[in-house]
Amino acid sequence: MVYNKDMQRKALILILIALMVIVGRKTAPVQIVPATDQNPQVVDAKLPPPEARGVSLLLPVIRVVDGDTIVVDIGGVPEKVRLIGVDTPEVVDPRKPVQCFGKEASTFTTNLLARQQVRLESDPTQSDRDKYGRLLRYVFLSDDTFVNKTIIEQGYGHEYTYRTLYHYRDEFKTAERNARDASRGLWDPEACAM
Repeated sequence: MVYNKDMQRKALILILIALMVIVGRKTAPVQIVPATDQNPQVVDAKLPPPEARGVSLLLPVIRVVDGDTIVVDIGGVPEKVRLIGVDTPEVVDPRKPVQCFGKEASTFTTNLLARQQVRLESDPTQSDRDKYGRLLRYVFLSDDTFVNKTIIEQGYGHEYTYRTLYHYRDEFKTAERNARDASRGLWDPEACAM
């Protein structure tokens, strides 16, 4: 059988993915700590070190699926990422109609992340992936803007606990309460008046 360049490229990608899985299983989890001047970047606890993957700590956002799901490029492989602790109104669930404020939430996340690079942070209290195969992560912009929390603070989503408590839950609950008290975003009485 003769291998053309496309087949060779696909084989190489499969080998790299297999190596990422193998290295990822041997990588000891790291403790989640907030970024500080002494610790400016936190490596994702579930992924092998960036050097082993051939990528930087900052990953390019390929696209925004909806208000709480994005796609990033991890070493040339597109990965769907579901933001931990936040839920936004649905716009792409084929089983449901577009929910009130769903388009606004999706647009907000798109505007926040368009042409950006992000840092991912896992949470040992949560699964690595959800039932749809999406990575479960906290997402930070290069300037350390905490995307999950910002969506809630601005009223484009609400705090969401799925089965087990997570690291930033109290912060997210406070952010939701403040957005609700200030009638921001979906908490505005006129937002879903129709």
